[in-house]
Amino acid sequence: MANLNKVLLIGRLTRDPESRTTPGGATVVALGLAVNRTYTRRDSGEKVEETCFVDVEAWGRTGETIARYMKKGRQIFIEGRLKFDTWERDGQRRSKLSVTAENFQFIDSQGGGGGGGGGGGSYSQERAPQGDVQQGGGGGGGGSYSQERAPQGDVQQGGVQQPAPAGPPNDYPSDDDIPF
Repeated sequence: MANLNKVLLIGRLTRDPESRTTPGGATVVALGLAVNRTYTRRDSGEKVEETCFVDVEAWGRTGETIARYMKKGRQIFIEGRLKFDTWERDGQRRSKLSVTAENFQFIDSQGGGGGGGGGGGSYSQERAPQGDVQQGGGGGGGGSYSQERAPQGDVQQGGVQQPAPAGPPNDYPSDDDIPF
């Protein structure tokens, strides 16, 4: 029997991301997300807005990037998986369903960088041969961040080839920074 645990959410941050480091040295960022749904009641024709609040955690470089660029009220697309936690407190068993972010995109363009893709920036941890980082795509609004590694050579940013910088930039992660 096949299993699938995939969550896709677009919402606004309910608070600034909260970053912490585990005893093992991994970074984990907690954020709250408000996801709205609007529908019209059949009987009265009244429009109703429903809000679902979701706790999200992002690990490693994903979390660090979200914490660096996102603030309360900013809109974000989260792709991740459901996580079910249980614990005991004051003799009562408690549980919580949350989302662990695997990828994300910045949706709004407030403070976004670069020549972003149509609708915001994005982040992924896919890897290819060592080299320079590719960023962005055509379109408008927002910037992007990627840990994809392109072959040695020119940097592609916003759909335009640009000469590679002399030497490795300090902002891009090295292989030692990736927590897996």
